[in-house]
Amino acid sequence: MWHKLWFKINNSVTGGAFLIAFFSFLSKLFGLLRERMIAHNFGASELSDIYYASFRLPDLIFNTLVLGALTSAFIPVFQKAWLKDKKDGLILANSVLNFLLIFIGALVVVAFIFTPQIMPYLTPGFSQWQLEQTGSLTRVMLLAIIFFVASNLIGGILNSWKKFFSFSMAASFYNIGIIIGIVLFYPIFGLVGLAWGVFIGAVMHLLVQLPEVMKNGWRYNFNLRFDKKLRRVLKLMLPRTIGLAAGQINLVAITMIASTLSVGSIAVFNLANNLQSLPISLFAVSLAVAVFPTFTQAVSEKNEQLFAVNFSISLRRILFLLVPISILTVVLRAQIVRVILGTGAFDWNNTYYTAQTLGFFALSIFAQGLIPLLARSFYAHEDTKTPMSISIFSILINIILSWLLSKNMGVVGLGLAFSISSIINMFLLYIVLHFRVQNIDHAKILNSLNKIAVNALLAGYVAYAVLHILSKFVDMYTGWGIFIQGFGAGLAGLLAYLILGIVFKLEEIDIVKRMLKKSLLLFKNGKS
Repeated sequence: MWHKLWFKINNSVTGGAFLIAFFSFLSKLFGLLRERMIAHNFGASELSDIYYASFRLPDLIFNTLVLGALTSAFIPVFQKAWLKDKKDGLILANSVLNFLLIFIGALVVVAFIFTPQIMPYLTPGFSQWQLEQTGSLTRVMLLAIIFFVASNLIGGILNSWKKFFSFSMAASFYNIGIIIGIVLFYPIFGLVGLAWGVFIGAVMHLLVQLPEVMKNGWRYNFNLRFDKKLRRVLKLMLPRTIGLAAGQINLVAITMIASTLSVGSIAVFNLANNLQSLPISLFAVSLAVAVFPTFTQAVSEKNEQLFAVNFSISLRRILFLLVPISILTVVLRAQIVRVILGTGAFDWNNTYYTAQTLGFFALSIFAQGLIPLLARSFYAHEDTKTPMSISIFSILINIILSWLLSKNMGVVGLGLAFSISSIINMFLLYIVLHFRVQNIDHAKILNSLNKIAVNALLAGYVAYAVLHILSKFVDMYTGWGIFIQGFGAGLAGLLAYLILGIVFKLEEIDIVKRMLKKSLLLFKNGKS
């Protein structure tokens, strides 16, 4: 029974989404613990600015050339090759891995050597001491990229096979590595100990996935067959790489701007961004990742109806979950920040600016949540150019707005600029897809959105009212008082949203019910 149950969970879209969501939640809990520990030790200060700035160069290399590009380009080609000839599919996988290890490895060496020369351009507002410290941390983090390359290629293989367990766990082990760096290495090595925690996390991210991929048939070989399939992967990667490069340049530009603002601005931006990314990763990304193989299968079989149905259901699920979260986060922003980060060196001034920035980020949580799904809709059609072009356009808008708004609003303006550009990105992707796929029921989606938006706004009003009522009965100068206030208001808002959904017969309520019933059946007898 349990073997059958596990097979169903680990090999279906519903089960995959469950696993990814569960372990994403677990990873985010570790991530929140990581952020709380950083806030406790450093607050929003020069030290935390150094830590977050140290990610920029490694992320520029890895996220641009590997993370999204590999997934969007590799999975469709590998899946086709594997279904046709398993041996040929494995040769392709190793060829892609070896090509990336050689290419990325060379870039890492160059970046490692020239880090001191690069840092002043990435953080122009830093002092010489900050630049030196940032460079030391950056060099250690660069070493982690090699392990992430292998780890993400293996993750792509597992996703293609619809094996989600170890892939889903990997992010948790990465965060555990960073926590180890904070707890064990920082007291011994100082700030650079934080970077060694990132390195340990990257190694663990790889090791946790190796047993499952090897159990299912993968073995490493130094194959580098530069054939038509490898060239196809690289060709598909190129537009996505350009798009991701633009995204990383966007973050670099934000870091550059933030480094010229008040001390702690880089930390405030990153802390607020990490908080608002929790629901996006938990609900939207997990669902988009799980449904992507179904998208590619539908396109491969030329079954447009299968694609359209899965797209519509997935999109409405994301809206159902993220629209109320967007609104409730705006209402409860101060309580969220204070409860999660308000400890040690993270004072009330840090809380205020992080909460305000989070509030502006939250305006676009629903849009940010739809972008992974919309982008994968194009990737399934082996179209990486359209998302790239739209991404570049929205990023240019973000950089311009960030520069303009930060002049008067400071770091808070960076959050507002990010939200505006994200909403533009989402709308453009959807409009283009509308003309690309004919069978999508747009009227049904719009009808659901209208009901969801009205219900969410009413729920936000309920949460706001309860927030003020509870403030009269709890001690707002204590952590527990703020927690009770925020939790009570948030719970009231969510209950109001669900009740209104039932009253107004929101279809997505039924979808959630069916998902719960399906999950119960899954756990009861292994049937899906």
